[in-house]
Amino acid sequence: MKVNNVASIEQQPVDMEGAVGCKVRSLLSESDGTPTFAMRQFEVAPGGHTPKHHHAYEHEVFVLEGTGTVLEGDVEHPLSAGDVVLVSPDDVHQFRNTGDGPLKFLCLIPNSATGKSVTVVPECGLDLPSKR
Repeated sequence: MKVNNVASIEQQPVDMEGAVGCKVRSLLSESDGTPTFAMRQFEVAPGGHTPKHHHAYEHEVFVLEGTGTVLEGDVEHPLSAGDVVLVSPDDVHQFRNTGDGPLKFLCLIPNSATGKSVTVVPECGLDLPSKR
């Protein structure tokens, strides 16, 4: 068993083209002994957003605090604390903070996604390795 407090885990900037005002904490990963999933906590500053991108693996999101939107292709869905999101493999998506405070959410991805590529949408013209 591993028990830790989120405040003791260093927050890192999201190092992807198209990310604005995004930070991430790697809460649990394969290096912590997780056999199947990695858990990350994202924090998006007011007016910030993740890159608009897609990848070949699913992820699940639980919104902890704040308000925002998640784009599913070109369809915008509102988000607030308590909302859950399933991003299916290859869904083009982006998380945006539309509120006055931070938008915080948990994101779970399969460990098998580690090192897989993330493709920023065509208008960005980039195919980037996954950083988080």
